[in-house]
Amino acid sequence: MLPERRRSPKQSATFDYNAKELAEARKKKRKRHYTLEQELASLWEKMRLRNNTKEDRSNLVSKALEKMKGKIPEIAGSHVSSRVLQTCVNYAVHLVKKILDNASKKQLAEFISSLHGHVASLLRHMVGSVVVEYAYQLGNASQKQVILMECYSTELQLFKDLVSMKERRLVDIISKLKLQKASVSRHMNSVIQPILEKGIVDHSIIHRALMEYFSIADQSSAADIIQQFAKERKKIIKGMKGHIGKIAHDQYGSMVLVCVLSIVDDTKLITKIVIRELQTVLAELVLDKNGRRPLLQLLHPNCSRYFSPDDLASLDLYIPSLYNKGDSEVNSELGDQTKYSEVDEDGDNDTVEVAAKANRSMGSGESVHLMEGGKKDPFLRRQELLVDSGLAESLVDICKDSAAELLKSNFGKDVIYEVATGGAGGILHATLDVKLDSLHEAIASLLLKGKCEMWAQGHSCKVVSAFLESSDSVVRKLAKEELQPLIDSGLLKLSEAIQLAKEG
Repeated sequence: MLPERRRSPKQSATFDYNAKELAEARKKKRKRHYTLEQELASLWEKMRLRNNTKEDRSNLVSKALEKMKGKIPEIAGSHVSSRVLQTCVNYAVHLVKKILDNASKKQLAEFISSLHGHVASLLRHMVGSVVVEYAYQLGNASQKQVILMECYSTELQLFKDLVSMKERRLVDIISKLKLQKASVSRHMNSVIQPILEKGIVDHSIIHRALMEYFSIADQSSAADIIQQFAKERKKIIKGMKGHIGKIAHDQYGSMVLVCVLSIVDDTKLITKIVIRELQTVLAELVLDKNGRRPLLQLLHPNCSRYFSPDDLASLDLYIPSLYNKGDSEVNSELGDQTKYSEVDEDGDNDTVEVAAKANRSMGSGESVHLMEGGKKDPFLRRQELLVDSGLAESLVDICKDSAAELLKSNFGKDVIYEVATGGAGGILHATLDVKLDSLHEAIASLLLKGKCEMWAQGHSCKVVSAFLESSDSVVRKLAKEELQPLIDSGLLKLSEAIQLAKEG
């Protein structure tokens, strides 16, 4: 047997070149658009460079689109050239949104219908989720229901026509169609988990899906989702750095700050990022309708005088799935504890209002900590954020220096009242009694000293005379010195009760 002849380097190079040429020729025969794919791949390598100018990239994209004209379906089917197409339509989401803005009702309905079977996968995509959310916002109540049901279960995708607008809540849909709650819960978990892992939590459709999920999920599944959110809290708070003042002046942003101050246990982080920035604009916040809310929440938490029922409902963290009862009891009470309120005529923005009583009736345990948002004692949290941080001292100084302006302000009067009374539970008295006394003196000298004759006339006389009924003997003595001449002259008429007390 003759030994195999070795090729020289030159022969090897020639052989490789011929083999490559042969492979190229075979590909050209096998693929209709092989040459086009090669040209597009070359353009793609150039257009995806980061140092391209906007004009250069635009020219490259235009050339690529011109070459693809009439061949888009074939290009989209190729694993090589489809990347070029993806790069070209990278910002097509804005075009789709513009088309939806100008679409007729019929066209919008057709578009929403085309999403059938793809909603869950699109919601997992950072860009695709934007389109689904936009369509969800533009749709009417029934169209929203159709989109939302895609997240519930595969059965509901198949039998969506069996559900009417009367069954708007997931628990009602499950009851009507006799679906297995565990099966729906598992499917929703498989849809929601990847969305949360990617951090796509901005959209209202996802918020609604989460609330529906919590209404049926078992305790451990719901707790897993909640814990995922807890890990993101620090990122959210750190993202607010430098914007706290602006957030505090916003109607909804101020409620976010209220929530942060109420539930986050890491008071060092909150003090460093939130409290310090609030202190720099404190003089503005105490006079602002929204800006005063975080301050009032620390001074007097969850007070119905300062927060509307809707505000308090948004702060109520009760979740049926985390309630320390058996699943059967939770389900039976679900209808009583959770109700939807329609914001507009189509019922477009559904929010969950839950009775605050539910939170107070909770037993102890891990589930309660989850619902409260943290394990730290609420009073201790307030103490660290309000007093230990120096915020309370700054508030007292502001109230003392701007007492006249605050007392005349519809919004400022609430802040100065809470500070002057020491806050709920007397939280300010332990360390700031001396400063509070100086504030009381400032208020008294500004409003009462030497001015009681003016206040003794009209309805305000009830307020002035009430000082004579004070349980504090020092206050009664000071009031008597100021008011006795007015009583003797008959300018200030005391009530019968005060007269009897005086005679006694």
